[in-house]
Amino acid sequence: MAFRTIVVPVFALITILLEIQICFSADISRADFPHGFTFGTASSAFQYEGAVKEDGRGPSIWDTFSHTFGKVTDFSNADVAVDHYHRYEEDIQLMKDLGMDAYRFSISWSRIFPNGSGAINQAGIDHYNKFINALLAKGIEPYVTLYHWDLPQALDDKYKGWLSTEIIKDFATYAETCFQKFGDRVKHWITFNEPHTFTTQGYDVGLQAPGRCSILFHLFCKAGNSSTEPYIVAHNVLLTHATVADIYKKKYKNIQGGSLGVAFDVIWYEPESNTKEDIEAAQRAQDFQLGWFLDPLMFGDYPSSMRSRVGNRLPKFSPSDAALVKGSIDFIGINHYTTFYARNNSTHVIGTLLNDAIADSGTITLPFNGTKAIAERANSIWLYIVPQSMKTLMNYIKQKYGNPPVYITESGMDDPNSIFISLKDALKDEKRIRYYSGYLSYLHTAIKDDGCNVKGYFAWSLLDNWEWVAGYSSRFGLYFVDYKDNLKRYPKQSVQWFQNFLKPKPAK
Repeated sequence: MAFRTIVVPVFALITILLEIQICFSADISRADFPHGFTFGTASSAFQYEGAVKEDGRGPSIWDTFSHTFGKVTDFSNADVAVDHYHRYEEDIQLMKDLGMDAYRFSISWSRIFPNGSGAINQAGIDHYNKFINALLAKGIEPYVTLYHWDLPQALDDKYKGWLSTEIIKDFATYAETCFQKFGDRVKHWITFNEPHTFTTQGYDVGLQAPGRCSILFHLFCKAGNSSTEPYIVAHNVLLTHATVADIYKKKYKNIQGGSLGVAFDVIWYEPESNTKEDIEAAQRAQDFQLGWFLDPLMFGDYPSSMRSRVGNRLPKFSPSDAALVKGSIDFIGINHYTTFYARNNSTHVIGTLLNDAIADSGTITLPFNGTKAIAERANSIWLYIVPQSMKTLMNYIKQKYGNPPVYITESGMDDPNSIFISLKDALKDEKRIRYYSGYLSYLHTAIKDDGCNVKGYFAWSLLDNWEWVAGYSSRFGLYFVDYKDNLKRYPKQSVQWFQNFLKPKPAK
């Protein structure tokens, strides 16, 4: 998640604005959005499917990481998850009941190539063929993510995964196999989900798979180099995406009629004060998140602030690589959940201690200004509900990147999973309704009033699911999953809200 700044501080009026947006959004519906605007829900294979040892699937780095003691807060794993692998027909019906147009899901690389490369696993191909056909039979458009963090463990063992340029060829083979097998029906491809997240969390601070870092002299991680590896991984990801995009453009795009993009994590950064230092810090925070990946794809190189601050640790694009990377996306996916304050880091203590990519930005980003929170919090410690930033972010992308086609590929909020909350009370998710109402209202104004070129919105998520290092402690779903009773699905109040929102307004 990552972004930028607006000059005028707005959060002193947060309570008033929330009240205004609730009233303002009361009558908003699908009909207020442009004709053909797509509404859907989003998921990922590792968080949903389960069945990790069935039908020839090979292990991924997240299988290894989640089975390592102390890596997941509730000590759970995703071996079963929400059993979407077996229950997909039931879940597709839930999407249909909601009135959704589309479903964004990821393909498990190790179901197609159990070892990351080599022989194709036909059972994996068969599963996703059946799944895609089942979606289309219900009138639901598939939006397919090729990589949602679950790197085949075999490739991490073989050459350290994303740290090696060898991965470019293996991923390209995997991607092209998917184009060949599914591209006659899949018209929207996302090569990578949140490259910034898995780059920094996996190779800088070590909090996600594969858990590499050098923070505090390897007391936290067994291996890694936080000052160089994130930049190497990011560079290889960009070259991999560009290689795949080139293959798709030359061999499949005209025949299959599809499009291809990347989904970026984007927290909006609000300057903590009106000082020049904090305004510039918010921009740097944006550069080191969204700009790190999107600037090369749009302009052919990394942001100048990264070049000046990272120096020789930041890889360089050759002229041919820059030409390959630049312009290699048809649309931009934005995963937007929340907003933080950003302030200039005037001390070098943090940078000296961490010596990593996050400290390189010279910013401190927190959801607090002193002791005051930026807004109402959801369950996750990082997720605060600031709906007006959706409009600000869309305008930032429009102005900086020339108003490209954008899909909101993830957006949503979580409630806690607590043994002290009854099922009846867990289904009363008024805060989630308030979240979606607010964020969609501001998205609507960005499109209608400001001309932002947004094409769709995907709610995270259809179901409560396994939330990475948070395990099952966090519930993002529109449908409640009863982990104690055969994973039964129950509609929360937000389901009815979406059903009302998505149905056409009656003619006057």
